Amino acid sequence: MDRDLVEQAQRGDREAFAILARSRGNTLFGIARRILRDVDLAEDAVQQALVIAWRELPRLRDPDRFDAWLQRTLVHACYAEARRKRAWSANVRVLPVDGPAGPDELGWLVDRDEVERGFRRLPSDQRAILVLHHYLGLGLTEIGEVLDIPAGTARSRLHYAHRAMRALLEADARPTAVVGGRSS
Repeated sequence: MDRDLVEQAQRGDREAFAILARSRGNTLFGIARRILRDVDLAEDAVQQALVIAWRELPRLRDPDRFDAWLQRTLVHACYAEARRKRAWSANVRVLPVDGPAGPDELGWLVDRDEVERGFRRLPSDQRAILVLHHYLGLGLTEIGEVLDIPAGTARSRLHYAHRAMRALLEADARPTAVVGGRSS
C-alpha cells in the first residue's frame, strides 16, 4: 500500500522513497513536459521536485495526500524552471498522441501545431492549470489541492487560461493584411 511506503519514506527509508519515485516518474515527467514544452527542462523539473520531495517529506501531514503534494511540488519546480529559462527554444518536438490517428492526418497535424504554438505562448501558470485539467483530468477541487488554492480560484484561473488560449489561436487564424507589398 502506498500509505505504508509514504510513512516509511517519511522516516528516512530511501528504498521506500525510490519505489514511490519510480512508480510516479512517468506521470511526473508527462506533466512537466506538457507544462514546460521542453524535454530537458521537464527532466530538470522532475529531478528538482523529487529532491525537494525527499527533503520535505517528513513535514507531509497526511500521507494519503502524497500524490497531490508531489504534483504541487512538481508544478512549483516547473514554474522555477520556466523562470530560469524564459527564452523558449524555437524547435518543435513531435509529442506522441494517445489513441489512433484519424483519417485526415494532415488536418490533424496542422491543428496540433496551431495548438502547440498557442500553448507555448501561454505563461507557465496557465499551461500548468490546463495540463492538470485536460491531461490529468483533475476536477477543480483536485486542481485546487494540487496548486494549494481554493476551488473557486482554480475555476477562475482555468477560465482565464482557456480564454487566453482561445485569443492566441484566434489571433493566429486572422489573415495578415498586406499594405503596399508589406504585411502589417
